[in-house]
Amino acid sequence: GGRIVRVRCPLDSRPGQSLQITVPVDQSEDAVAGGGGAGGGGSAGGGAGGPKVPDLPPNSDNVTKIPNQDLAPGEQPAYMVKIPEGIRGGQQFPVTINGQQLTVTCPNMARPGMSVRIVPPPPPNGGGAAGTDRPRQPPQRIANRNRGVDKTQMFEVVVPRGVKPGQPFALLAGGVRVLVTCPKNATNGQKIRFNLPVGLVNRPDGPKSKLAEIKLSYDKDGWTRTIRATDMKWQWTRFDEIGNVDQRTRFDTERSAYVLKLDYLDDNDRLRRGRCSLVTPEKGVVDSKIKGANGADFVSYSDIANAQNKSYEDKIQWFQDTCAQLTVEWNEGHMRMNVRREYLLSDSMEAVMSLSRKDLRKVWRFEFIGEAGIDAGGLAREWFELVTDEVFDPDMGLWSTSETNQMCMQINPASEISCPEDHLIYFRFIGRVMGKAMFDRQLVKGHMVKHLYKHILGWPVMFSDLKDIDEEFYNSLNGLKGMGSDIEYLCADFTTTEETMGVKQVVELVPNGESIDLTEDNLPEYIEAILKYRLLGRYEAQLNELLLGFFDVIPEPLLTIFDFQELELLMCGLPEIDMTNWMEHTEYSGEYDREGPNHEVCIWFWEVVGEYDHELRARLLQFVTGTSGVPAKGFSSLQGNDGNVRKFTVHGVTLDTCVYPRSHTCFNRIDLPLYEQREELEEKLKIAITMAATGFDIE
Repeated sequence: GGRIVRVRCPLDSRPGQSLQITVPVDQSEDAVAGGGGAGGGGSAGGGAGGPKVPDLPPNSDNVTKIPNQDLAPGEQPAYMVKIPEGIRGGQQFPVTINGQQLTVTCPNMARPGMSVRIVPPPPPNGGGAAGTDRPRQPPQRIANRNRGVDKTQMFEVVVPRGVKPGQPFALLAGGVRVLVTCPKNATNGQKIRFNLPVGLVNRPDGPKSKLAEIKLSYDKDGWTRTIRATDMKWQWTRFDEIGNVDQRTRFDTERSAYVLKLDYLDDNDRLRRGRCSLVTPEKGVVDSKIKGANGADFVSYSDIANAQNKSYEDKIQWFQDTCAQLTVEWNEGHMRMNVRREYLLSDSMEAVMSLSRKDLRKVWRFEFIGEAGIDAGGLAREWFELVTDEVFDPDMGLWSTSETNQMCMQINPASEISCPEDHLIYFRFIGRVMGKAMFDRQLVKGHMVKHLYKHILGWPVMFSDLKDIDEEFYNSLNGLKGMGSDIEYLCADFTTTEETMGVKQVVELVPNGESIDLTEDNLPEYIEAILKYRLLGRYEAQLNELLLGFFDVIPEPLLTIFDFQELELLMCGLPEIDMTNWMEHTEYSGEYDREGPNHEVCIWFWEVVGEYDHELRARLLQFVTGTSGVPAKGFSSLQGNDGNVRKFTVHGVTLDTCVYPRSHTCFNRIDLPLYEQREELEEKLKIAITMAATGFDIE
């Protein structure tokens, strides 16, 4: 195009081979072409009229265009392609059509000399030779992404009262929640200084997410992700009633939490080893940077901090754009996945598990052996759908339906019985497939229980999360807190019982737990131990492999922009919610029992929900039912935790009972107070369904 560009020869190329390159638009060249520029006009053969388009290579000799085709606008013409000698059914051969290098798969019943009809995809912009396997619009590399050293801005702050040397405290600096550690030589009232990157504190005022708006408008206690000024890593912090960092160490059912941390034991490119564990939130730190192949910062903490406050749609766009930048260039290699439909899962697992981490970020193209077809995206979509649908099938034994929500899947602790030799390999495979689906903008056919999404994100899990797993067990543990010293008459110890296929086994919750009697004094430690076991210990090996596979594809810092509800929507897609079907199959109880949908507050409720976008409707569904999934037969077949049909229910309560709407996911019920104004209902409902993902207390 009249410019000199620098091209790097790929490692697998040699002299004489041709390369396809994409050159960024030259802004100055556009200006000359659009505005006339010096010299004006330009002749037919040169000037500012743009670069000369090279002649396209001729069609292959065995290609004939079908004459007299009645084509609609934008429709591509069909061609007849003669099968070359030596090609059998299922084999592939190359052809050139309109300058494109295409790969054609010979149908099973065809033989050399016969002709097959194909419709090639539209040629890429610019008319250069490109195969159908090749990405139509290869992701444009972000120019000058290597940042070097970020400029910093100095802040000065007075050490708050009550903060001891070496103790952390949180503050807002430039609109960013920052965790600062008091120097050992500083005391209360002294001024200390620290630096933050300019890009982090001078954040653009773009559209903020609904969750960010709520956080800014309502100052609630809860776990908040802060950035540590010492190493610029993300850390979860909880604040007490007056805004100080909560320093309590003993387990508390209302405030204590754990986050899942994955420690890598090596850096093997093909199969890394690691170990996951539940740790206190201050130990579950996550990097705020992603380094590129050259070792320079590819994504910085300011990029992630800015993305965290974006709207859900903008978060998705940023995430997908970043993944596109991490995709390995086509010329550096791409993967062809050949699988047999009748052995889909075993073939797919062998193929995926043979890949390195770099291979997982290459472009994948799929072929079902023995079937004609060119993968221009449809086969990939079908592969992800079929594989994840089969993997999450309870009959396979790797997953089981949740006891509290038949729409959600949970890891089967006894998966080893179903797949004794390779159940852990399957979970590593599942993790890679889920990560690759997110990386390639594909969907997963299976909703997981809520705490698994939290584990993937490294979000805090609390005692209340047990309610979503087993409400009866949660209530029984809650009842222990009111027994006082009488708890010793239960003759319980620090063990639990697991039953698998009729065989009972005693499991110690802590080392030597069988000899530790449960008392009033050690009840918090008992609840803490049972929480760790139910949320991780039962299936620690399986979840460990799933996370190792997932993070083989997705860099963990990228996920810090999402909450667990958004992660489910991203992985499973926004549901198509039929509002008419939803309203027709809703029941009313409590204060709304008599008038039902004709009650003024219920009318307001459906008016507000009708004005919601797809995201907020999905969040409301998550808030009330525990998942964004809609049954295949619609809301008429919505199930409760007992497996019976439990329709979506709007239950009327007085404002004395609760100020905000409350949910009961076990039987798909929302407690909706008798609001006096529509505006109050709209505000409180939005806060309730949006704050549900923060872990904040809104009672």
